[in-house]
Amino acid sequence: MPLDALASPAIVPSVCPHDCPSACALEVERIDAHTIGRVRGAADNDYTAGVVCAKVARYAERVHHPDRLKRPLLRVGPKGSDQFREIPWGEALDRVAGAFAVAAARLGPETVWPYYFAGTMGLVNRDGINRLRNVMGYSGQDANICTTVVKAGWIAGSGKVGGSDPREMAESDLIVMWGGNPVSTQVNVMTHVTKARKERGARFVVVDPYRTPTAEAADEHVMVRPGTDGAVACAIMHVLFRDGYADREYLARYTEGAAALEAHLASRTPEWAEAISGVPAAQIEALAQRYGRTDRAFIRLGYGFARSRNGPMQVHAVAAIPAVGGKWRHRGGGALWKVDGYYTVDKTLIEATDRVRPGTRVLDMSRIGPVLTGEDSVVRQGPPVTAMLIQNTNPAAVAPDSHRVLKGLSRDDLFLCVHEQFLTETARHADVVLPATTFLEHADIYTAGGHPHLEVHDRVIEAPGECRSNHWVQNALLRRLGAEHPAMDMTEAELIDATLKRSGYPGFDEMVGRKWLDVSPSWEEQHFLTGFPTRSGRFEFAADWEAVGPLGKGIPGLPDHVDIIDRATPEKPYRMVTAPARNYLNTSFTETPTSRKREARPTVMVHPDTASALGFGDGDRVRLGNEQGSVVLHAKVFDGVQPTTVVVESVWPNAAFEEGIGINALTSADSPPPSGGAAFHDTAVWMRKA
Repeated sequence: MPLDALASPAIVPSVCPHDCPSACALEVERIDAHTIGRVRGAADNDYTAGVVCAKVARYAERVHHPDRLKRPLLRVGPKGSDQFREIPWGEALDRVAGAFAVAAARLGPETVWPYYFAGTMGLVNRDGINRLRNVMGYSGQDANICTTVVKAGWIAGSGKVGGSDPREMAESDLIVMWGGNPVSTQVNVMTHVTKARKERGARFVVVDPYRTPTAEAADEHVMVRPGTDGAVACAIMHVLFRDGYADREYLARYTEGAAALEAHLASRTPEWAEAISGVPAAQIEALAQRYGRTDRAFIRLGYGFARSRNGPMQVHAVAAIPAVGGKWRHRGGGALWKVDGYYTVDKTLIEATDRVRPGTRVLDMSRIGPVLTGEDSVVRQGPPVTAMLIQNTNPAAVAPDSHRVLKGLSRDDLFLCVHEQFLTETARHADVVLPATTFLEHADIYTAGGHPHLEVHDRVIEAPGECRSNHWVQNALLRRLGAEHPAMDMTEAELIDATLKRSGYPGFDEMVGRKWLDVSPSWEEQHFLTGFPTRSGRFEFAADWEAVGPLGKGIPGLPDHVDIIDRATPEKPYRMVTAPARNYLNTSFTETPTSRKREARPTVMVHPDTASALGFGDGDRVRLGNEQGSVVLHAKVFDGVQPTTVVVESVWPNAAFEEGIGINALTSADSPPPSGGAAFHDTAVWMRKA
């Protein structure tokens, strides 16, 4: 039905698509068929509970921004410039399909690399690019930039992604937020934390390298050096064993390797951990004692402490704590990283997984820089990448090793099509730019990491200008390339309907009416009281890293401080964390005026003693660097970090920095064991007054 025929104004249900575990259920004020007003969290959803982050609440700034792309563009100037002219959709698609066909005919289909990530979390408009990839035989993508490092650590012990229901935090007496900043990045966590504090007097503890807004709101902040969380976790378990808080009955029934772990941890004292982590031994002792005494103790794992070369080992160590303490036995106890292992969505139609060609190479998205410059070992075994379609991501700013990324995107022999909502820095390197819809202008289906609701929504408003959805573009290209696939002739709603039904869920119309479906398994399964989905059926204290991933050889199995991080040296004495800025989400919202005003400018947080020793003060220009390059920022003198830690909240566009290169110029594209990924928070730097 045309949206002009619907009643307006109205409050319309939707789902936030952005790369956040919450996937918030929304209520959107539709003023007319083309215009939205305020966006709120759905009050009747028991996870979202009427709350949404400020970024999305003011989404009208983004969807109605005057700089939104509305027509296809053809580059007429150098790559990286703003020199484009408008062209018709037919010409744009002919150019893209033609370039892909010529490249594949010359070097084989693997020379084409469709590249994407999580600019939308909708399964149809995020993952549908894999349909184009699989039908045409183009190079695969290891989509590892966000979740792979933490997933490897979680499944090494638990066997499957899952854990305590996030809503149980409201029933906890101790909540430990480890390596996350939900006030800025996943606000709904705080709804349930606040309820537990008000109704149960729960204590809220945050483990993080700096005093984030979440740490500011906590009862206790454990300020750990970057990359040393595993040492703190080991010391906590040392105390649990030493002081009789280990749940021997639980260990015997539900875990594997407890005796070896206890012997191993005998020397991992709080004093040992203090020397490594900078966290006072007395604070570790007190936290371990409190954790040991509290049955309803919930550890909520974030992504931050995993984005390190030893990230999976750190996650495994933290995930072992509730197994030692037997906290899985108790409601409001246990741990959670994500729940998306509870969904059973069959994406065969969306991704054409039945068309995957055996032996097709898979390229590492986190190493897009070395891939495009020909320095990656996998790409060197076959043809270079000479054609790309990029959707849902902005690697020119967000990928590690920016200098190589920009060098690769600037190649004259690389044909690049970018499908985007704004002319991002990646889009400025494109030969053809296609205008994309926002989530409000198409239908989609969502799974979540932070809650167990399967969500479906229809479009809320008409797309402006000539904007087209990812799904539409993928099918249009497949038709021009002479391909055949059942999804090619389906609308988004039809594809969602078919996917839901083959997955055993209600169809599109029913799900739009219901808005969401709780797919939680039983409480016993969430708490692994029916067993862990591992080889032994128990929590594995000795991780088999080689079984988890191809880079796991030589990594010790038992929880420990695995010292493979980018260690500080006399030449690079500071460890840098590039944590998310509160008003940005990767580079989304960097174009909206309120977010830019609130973030002001790129800054580096520096301890007062460090700033004094280096001779600069608050607001001074500071240069950070390492062997990869350097950037200039303004100092924010701040006692909420350790003296050897610096924090740069990101991701700012490169253009926001005075020399035109952003913070990811300093981050490495090295692959963490055992499965690869990105080590954004594992960077040693030097620093001086600029």
